[in-house]
Amino acid sequence: QVQLVESGGASVQTGGSLRLSCAFSGNTRNTHCMAWFRQAPGKEREGVAFVDGTGNTAVADSVKGRFTISKDDAKYTLYLQMNNLEPEDTATYYCAADWRCDTVVAGSAPYWGQGTQVTVS
Repeated sequence: QVQLVESGGASVQTGGSLRLSCAFSGNTRNTHCMAWFRQAPGKEREGVAFVDGTGNTAVADSVKGRFTISKDDAKYTLYLQMNNLEPEDTATYYCAADWRCDTVVAGSAPYWGQGTQVTVS
């Protein structure tokens, strides 16, 4: 089992920055691959950024150049640095984890946090 707890969400103005954190605990072998997803009201959940166990990362085209994902295994924390925020970034942000990367990328990871709200206006 893995427990994921997101934090760092807030209301910010357009052009502002936030850093989201996802603290993980439990069987950390199941955090080999992790990702950030987001879901806005009335919209489907979408993948935002992904990191694997070797440090390879990928971000969605919609946030490329603005968002950066990183993971600090020593601190048991996944981060999402979000710069130059836009109103379209308003959503609840979730972190996800699994030892398998294909499930994380597909959005079917077994472990999810409760979400943190980001509002940009």
